[in-house]
Amino acid sequence: MATKTISITEEAYERLKIQKEPKESFTDVINRIAGKRSIMEFAGILSEEEGEKLTQYIKERRKASRERSNKIREMMK
Repeated sequence: MATKTISITEEAYERLKIQKEPKESFTDVINRIAGKRSIMEFAGILSEEEGEKLTQYIKERRKASRERSNKIREMMK
């Protein structure tokens, strides 16, 4: 297994050390704390109104992006 050496402050080390379980390595602690998160953890985080606003914003941004791409394509002809 490859390893990397990192530098952290004493404060960060102490905070990490507090999180460490008895037979856990610091690598285990970091992986546990910063590990992958499931998209399902975010389910329900937005209200219905917020979700609708976000959906509308995404649609608008996609439309603007397509329009920019089309302009660039036309300019390159």
